[in-house]
Amino acid sequence: MLLIATLLTATVIAIHVYIVLIETVLFRTRGRKVFGIKEDRVDALAPLMSNQGCYNGFLVASLAVGLLHPNPAIGRAFVVFGLVCVAVAGVWGAATVSRRILFVQTVPAALALGAWLAA
Repeated sequence: MLLIATLLTATVIAIHVYIVLIETVLFRTRGRKVFGIKEDRVDALAPLMSNQGCYNGFLVASLAVGLLHPNPAIGRAFVVFGLVCVAVAGVWGAATVSRRILFVQTVPAALALGAWLAA
């Protein structure tokens, strides 16, 4: 079960690395298309999206530290904290922005969290 938990967490990391990229460095091109932003709104929204991308980067960092930490107990604490944060952020995003966020963000995090709790 530990292998499954690790693979699911790595999947959540990959999803969030992509989110960080489309909210920051790729926002004016790919990000605009992914989020359905009209061209005339890109300049106004770019700083906000970049800030949001920064926060998603912190989620990635927490999960990566958790997977790479040499002390398994500390690593697990980082992973569980990061996955709970991702899941809560996904619920909030689904409630305030788009229900799609629930499936892209919360479901993978909840599956990974369940695997960690079962491991």
